[in-house]
Amino acid sequence: MADLSIRNITTTQLELKLVERFEGQPSSGRQTPSGRQTPVGTITSKITNLFSSTPVSSNVSIQGDARDRRDVSFPIGPFETCTTDLRTADPDREVIRLIFESDGHRYQVDVPSASQRSTVMTKLDDGPNEYTTIYVQTGSCLSIFSSANLASWMRELRDEYPLSALSIPGTHNSPTYHSALPSVRCQAVNIRAQLENGVRFFDVRVNVNSDSSDLSLVHSVFPIAFKGTKYFKDMLDVIYSFLDANPSESLIMSIKREGTGRGTDQQLSKILKERFYEDGKRWYTEPRIPRIGEVRGKIVLLRRHVNDPSLDTEWGGRGWGLDASVWPDNCENGLLGSGIARVQDFYDVDQAHNIQKKIDLARGHLERAAEPVCPLPGHDGYDENSPQPFFINFLSAANFFNTGCWPSKIAAKVNPAIIEYICVRHGEDGKGPAGLKVGDRSTGVVVTDWVGREGDWDLIRCVVGWNAKLQLKQ
Repeated sequence: MADLSIRNITTTQLELKLVERFEGQPSSGRQTPSGRQTPVGTITSKITNLFSSTPVSSNVSIQGDARDRRDVSFPIGPFETCTTDLRTADPDREVIRLIFESDGHRYQVDVPSASQRSTVMTKLDDGPNEYTTIYVQTGSCLSIFSSANLASWMRELRDEYPLSALSIPGTHNSPTYHSALPSVRCQAVNIRAQLENGVRFFDVRVNVNSDSSDLSLVHSVFPIAFKGTKYFKDMLDVIYSFLDANPSESLIMSIKREGTGRGTDQQLSKILKERFYEDGKRWYTEPRIPRIGEVRGKIVLLRRHVNDPSLDTEWGGRGWGLDASVWPDNCENGLLGSGIARVQDFYDVDQAHNIQKKIDLARGHLERAAEPVCPLPGHDGYDENSPQPFFINFLSAANFFNTGCWPSKIAAKVNPAIIEYICVRHGEDGKGPAGLKVGDRSTGVVVTDWVGREGDWDLIRCVVGWNAKLQLKQ
């Protein structure tokens, strides 16, 4: 058995003080819809293959009293990794209880836990901190994150940071959570639930008719729901309500014209400006990457459409919105025509065995996103007029004609693999695919499919957790 590694992805000093070993037993089978018991091995396989948080281990429960107890001292500083001399738990047969100390307070976690998802450490006294852990059995690695309030995680970050320096979770074809064709549906939960659970990048496709200003929501040429047309305005009302309740937050919205309507990009830009952008209180439309303090409570426009010429004179002749109109198609590491972002959007996965290529490309873009360093005002290299570009990393891919490559099937393999990478290798010098040095260790914008299914937000928690690195900067 390998030795246990512990990654402290928080702003606080931790020290492992006590280790206890228990006999473990896989949790009993669960009821199927027909009332039959399902064997644990089958459940483990299904959870791993369908929307689980990580491909970590089967869930194991403690049996009886501790059979071994050992006092230890393994200090782990913020954003440090400690490889201990502790043998990892024997899979399905053993549970290790770890007790950590921080600022005189103690916190406890079992590895593996009784759940396959992330685990919140148990406070053993009145400690002020909250920690969330994810154990990746394949890497013998326990990663510890600060337990962010996902509804208002931006509140912890300084106003001076450009939005492009953040680790931002997003969703692909964000409104496609309704009952629809399996090849059309990309999301498990609605827009409000995505917002409440930390999503801050929204990918939206709209249908434009030349004789109407009503914008319906689509995915390619298809409506996003079997029943009833769904409209852009109704989605915005949900977002506005959330921002009113959470004024510390901001979100990026990518808007693209799709569908069967005969309207043009130019018409779309005029409809959006005249009907939806109002007086600038809700939207940030300057063609410049903003700082967080400039856009709290607002939607940042990333337009994947060409503007009408009448908008070219806006903002002192610089145009309107962050320009993503020249989007590199099916790209592995493409540069937007405007230079504001590097994009991984390889989506043409025509066979299930090509999903590994998608995973590899996503890992590579995570590594590139971790490399830049964002100086604060008053420090060498700071230039408020030249912020680093966004790194936009789509985990989504699909092939409408292959059932094994529909969005849900691809997400079932890509999402766990990316959680594993973020927990075990992300932000470590030389541990990425290209062996790059790390800077601020951002993940960039990670755009996902099928997060939040059955309450599983671990991928979002992992992305948000890496913003703690920015909090350490002075």
